[in-house]
Amino acid sequence: MSDLYTFGVTRIDGSETTMAEYRGKTLLVVNTASECGYTPQYAGLEKLYQEFKDKGLVVLGFPSDDFGGQEPGDNAGIMAFCDEKFGVTFPMFAKTAIKGAHGHPLFKWLAAEKPGILGIQAIKWNFTKFLVDAGGNVVKRYGSVDTPDSIRKDVANLLG
Repeated sequence: MSDLYTFGVTRIDGSETTMAEYRGKTLLVVNTASECGYTPQYAGLEKLYQEFKDKGLVVLGFPSDDFGGQEPGDNAGIMAFCDEKFGVTFPMFAKTAIKGAHGHPLFKWLAAEKPGILGIQAIKWNFTKFLVDAGGNVVKRYGSVDTPDSIRKDVANLLG
């Protein structure tokens, strides 16, 4: 059986790592997109990251074009957009398939660990968020409409 730390991921600069890099950290794993109605959440995600990073929170952004073709850019363009428009400093990863047969195993695992409403594992849209404790356990899943500000209390409680 897999655990969070076994998954390989590609950073937005193309370098490879594994989720083991984040062992012992509280994570907010988010599938993102630059041309989505929820794209302004980047600002809230960055604010959350800045507020809690010294207490062990790491926000991880995974751009995806799987939902409505709302992430058409390449990795360099995505990072430039995130930096220029929202000042993103949290770790961003290479454009990633989230759903279907080519969906990244990390997101399949997250969705299986914390299914959505009615036990549905499918990730339905951009800016779905998974809160993971420092032990690598998925604590809560949030939909696109759940803003970073609305989940702040859960993050703060988890960090103690």
